[in-house]
Amino acid sequence: MPLRPRTTAALLAVSAVGVIAFFWPFLVAPSSLAADHASDAPWFFALLLPLVVGVLLAEISDGGLDAKGVAMLAVLAAVATAVRPLGAGVAGLEPMFVILLLGGRALGPAFGFALGSLAMFTSALLTAGVGPWLPFQMVAAGWFAMAAGLLPQIRGRAEIAMLMAYGAIGSLGYGLLMNLSFWPWALGDGSQLTFVPGAPLSENLGRWLAFTAATSLGWDIPRAVLTSVLTLLAGPVLLRSVRRATRRAAFDVPVRFEPALTGTEPGSH
Repeated sequence: MPLRPRTTAALLAVSAVGVIAFFWPFLVAPSSLAADHASDAPWFFALLLPLVVGVLLAEISDGGLDAKGVAMLAVLAAVATAVRPLGAGVAGLEPMFVILLLGGRALGPAFGFALGSLAMFTSALLTAGVGPWLPFQMVAAGWFAMAAGLLPQIRGRAEIAMLMAYGAIGSLGYGLLMNLSFWPWALGDGSQLTFVPGAPLSENLGRWLAFTAATSLGWDIPRAVLTSVLTLLAGPVLLRSVRRATRRAAFDVPVRFEPALTGTEPGSH
């Protein structure tokens, strides 16, 4: 589904908040007010939820989603929520990412962002995974699914190969982002991996990448491999099923009311 003006504006707004929340170590001065409150996750969560709802409302008001589209969103979010405990985070194996990937691909970037955010929120409630990391997970998962809908519109085996490659790269990117959400406070002073306020951008980028390689790459690589393999095995069938359901639901078809025929009584035929 193509992006519409209000939906694009809503996605840009929520993404701008996400960029600031994740990348503030590279964007603000150590003495700024933003740096003093960078660890206050509740403000981010309080700001994020209305923005995610805003993306949904913008998509509905622009005609991209109707009641059937919202129902489809709820179904896919429920499926992603149900499969998340199957991986339980063991060795980074998280099968829910393939649902986010294929849902965003089949139904578009706005739907994908809403799906990723909603599924991460509901699955956190199910797995008791609510904490200061949750708003960061919601944005990172939303971006992961949204980007799948922004990839080139190709079909067939080429599309599956593209989604496999993206699933692997996107899964690694998700791990990188989540590390960035807590890396500035994760280590004490004196470590070669510690965030250094005021240091050159290249130095802190190098420390962030080294921190990821030393701590989470063992979880990120299995997630990337599993997402890619599941996309190969289940991608063609699931994409066809979701696209067929979308065509039958006809989300983009406007509702029109025809005038009643003259002389025709209700229930006469």
